[in-house]
Amino acid sequence: MRKMVEILDAKTREKLCFLDKVEPQATIAEIKNLFTKTQGKSLKDEDVLQKLPVGTTATLFFRDLGAQISWVTVFLTEYAGPLFIYLLFYFRVPFIYGHKYDFTSSRHTVVHLACICHSSHYVKRLLETLFVHRFSHGTMPLRNIFKNCTYYWGFAAWMAYYINHPLYTPPTYGAQQVKLALTIFVICQLGNFSIHMALRDLRPAGSKTRKIPYPTKNPFTWLFLLVSCPNYTYEVGSWIGFAIMTQCVPVALFSLVGFTQMTIWAKGKHRSYLKEFRDYPPLRMPIIPFLL
Repeated sequence: MRKMVEILDAKTREKLCFLDKVEPQATIAEIKNLFTKTQGKSLKDEDVLQKLPVGTTATLFFRDLGAQISWVTVFLTEYAGPLFIYLLFYFRVPFIYGHKYDFTSSRHTVVHLACICHSSHYVKRLLETLFVHRFSHGTMPLRNIFKNCTYYWGFAAWMAYYINHPLYTPPTYGAQQVKLALTIFVICQLGNFSIHMALRDLRPAGSKTRKIPYPTKNPFTWLFLLVSCPNYTYEVGSWIGFAIMTQCVPVALFSLVGFTQMTIWAKGKHRSYLKEFRDYPPLRMPIIPFLL
């Protein structure tokens, strides 16, 4: 005999769903699937009621996502922190390295170049947040800002402490290593900015339409021929260049953690492209050409 299953909210004890004709041998996993099906699919803000597969009566479910904060606010907070924190170490404000080093300047040219590169990177990110990026989602959970800021601010302080330390030693291969790394950094920063501009042009202001990104006349966008998320490819390249320039272990770890996270994001976007667009270019990989 089939069973009837009532599902309640664990906190409020409010009735969420009533499943009838459930087989007695059904597992909890199967019941979860039945419950998910009754909830329907997530709807976008731009979905039109008339085009939804409903009859004369439409049943909509509201999900409380908790406290939210705008993406713009999150990005500005995330990026302003590392910019400010790094400069505190660069200028060697009191109580960091000892009184005899307060407000002194490093004698190594690479330290000054590193500060310029790090600062320009985050200034670029702040300006892109204000004038370039167009967000498909207006908000994100408030709790995420604490997690993200811990990551960005913490790594910025760790890197800056060692790079600006009075006992810091320049890279092993001297000026040649610094020049090579600086070239990599600048090229990747230009590439990252070019991809962001290309993605911006795909979405008109106020729209949430999605299109397949293709290369433009800008050579930096030609990476779209091989990867779905070249902005992440260039971003990783920038930090690899910065790690080579400074020859600093915290920078290398930051690059590795960033690459891991961006690979996860890139794979997710790649899957979305494949699911949404049947004619999506088959040669593209998520983040690294021909590999990953």
